[in-house]
Amino acid sequence: MSIGQSVPVLILKEGSTRSRGRDAQHNNIMAAKIIAQAVKSSLGPKGMDKMLVDSLGDVTITSDGRTILDEIEVEHPAAKMMVEVAKTQDDEVGDGTTTSVIVAGELLSKAEDKNVHPTVIIDGYRKAADKALEVLEKIAIPVDPTDKEALKKVAMTSMASKIVSENRKQLADIVVDAVLYIARKVGDEYRVDLDDIMVEKKPGESVT
Repeated sequence: MSIGQSVPVLILKEGSTRSRGRDAQHNNIMAAKIIAQAVKSSLGPKGMDKMLVDSLGDVTITSDGRTILDEIEVEHPAAKMMVEVAKTQDDEVGDGTTTSVIVAGELLSKAEDKNVHPTVIIDGYRKAADKALEVLEKIAIPVDPTDKEALKKVAMTSMASKIVSENRKQLADIVVDAVLYIARKVGDEYRVDLDDIMVEKKPGESVT
């Protein structure tokens, strides 16, 4: 007596559709590309602000990629992964959220309709990432940890797309002074624990 294989039963919401293979791959890539397009126009010195209105009618105006993606209600799983890209970038670096999402969208766009198995594409991109890190090490400009002017430029660049961009020079002075104050030299390196810097919010008028 043969025992038949059990067939899995899928229970979907009314109106749901199921796609597999290349159709599913295309839909996932398309969702990710839409997220990248949503923040693309806010990149760069001529980037435009976005006005976002939530379900309660609250209005947010910003050009910050992380803020834009936080305010957008995303349901598609692949699109949510793009939002996670921005969150991870912001948590790890504190800047470059829009760029990271746009680059991820372009990588997916280049991988579309190539008739190549996804694992082969992933292996290729991993090799490209290793090569990119190698090139970045070669072209990187050494910065002396005690060079306040160079550190201020780095800080001001990070604030260029934020709400405080108009006051970035003054804020860069405060930020660099705070970081250098807690910096500790260990061997030939400087170590900084950002938890040693306390950030306080105070009511007031202008930043100055």
